[in-house]
This record gives sequence, structure tokens and C-alpha cells, in this order.
Amino acid sequence: MSLISWLRWNKSPSRLSSRSPAEMVLETLMMELTGQMREAERQQRERSNVVRKVCTGVDYSWLASTPRPTYDLSPSEWLQLEDVCVKIHPSYCGPAILRFRQLLEEQEPEVQEVSRLFRSVLQEVLERMKQEEEAHKLTRQWSLRPRSSLTTFKTRARISPFASDIQTISEDVERDTPPPLRSWSMPEFRAPKAD
Repeated sequence: MSLISWLRWNKSPSRLSSRSPAEMVLETLMMELTGQMREAERQQRERSNVVRKVCTGVDYSWLASTPRPTYDLSPSEWLQLEDVCVKIHPSYCGPAILRFRQLLEEQEPEVQEVSRLFRSVLQEVLERMKQEEEAHKLTRQWSLRPRSSLTTFKTRARISPFASDIQTISEDVERDTPPPLRSWSMPEFRAPKAD
């Protein structure tokens, strides 16, 4: 009998799942929460065993079987976390998991605190998503805004090098004299007359 039939090398590759990205994000994040809660519970159990070992001086860990998980989330809390997870965009799933793991490593929380940390990470990610969406919306508005404001400003601006709002003594004399004739190569500039 050959090993090829056991290893199923000839099996066709599995197709991509037909689940939506939101469902995949939900499943990934909730699996991460469950796994981290189990790990926190295991670490808590190890810490209590070390304390017990130091107090009694005897190690009975070889005798004890692995206990079942004792802490579970309430169904309402589980559903609330699922509702928040569904709102997370797939591109933010990885960074959310990394931030969650980083916080767990820094704080080493008790099992009861893991879900609170998870919720805070999800809220951070939702806020970041909202901020980036608003920034994207503003850039889209500015890029789509018509550029007519600059053209209207150009049409309103007129070149008048000799007109000024500063009152001078010789202005009275200048008003009565006709402007000097200019050569043909120079453009004629006139100040707009106020009506």
C-alpha cells in the first residue's frame, strides 16, 4: 500500500470560500479573542501553581489533569463584540490583531479583562477608520471642487501701476493734467474708475 493515497496528493485544491469578507473578519477576530482568553487563563493557572508551589514547597502538577476553561463570556457580551467586529474593514483586521496582542503582552491581564481590552482595540480601529474616511472624503471634495475661484480672481485683478489709494499732495495737480502720451511699444494702463 502506498502513502500517496493516505496523503491525498491527488486531491483537487479546495475552492475559495463563498463567505463574505465581513464574515471572515468576524470569525478571525472572534477566534483570536477565544484563543487569547484561553492563553490568559493558562497563564493565570500557571501563576497560581507557582505561588502554590512556593507556599507549600511541593509540586503536584504531574498529578493534576488539565482543567476545563472556567471563564466564558456572557451571550450578550459575545453578541456585542460580534456586532463591533462586523464593522471592521478587512484591511484593518490584521492591525487590530497585532494591537490586541501587543496590549496583552504589555499588560498581562486576567482572563476577565481580555474582552475589555479586545473591545478597546476594536473601538480604536473604528475611530481610525472613521478618521481616515473623513480625510479621504475631504481630499475627494478638494480634488473635485471646480477651480473657477482662481480664474474669477484673475479676471477681477487689473493692472494699474499708477493708481493708488494713498493720498498725496501732488495728486491734485496730477488730476488736472492729461496723462502723458506713451510710445507704441508700451501698453496703456488705466485705473478703473469708481462709479
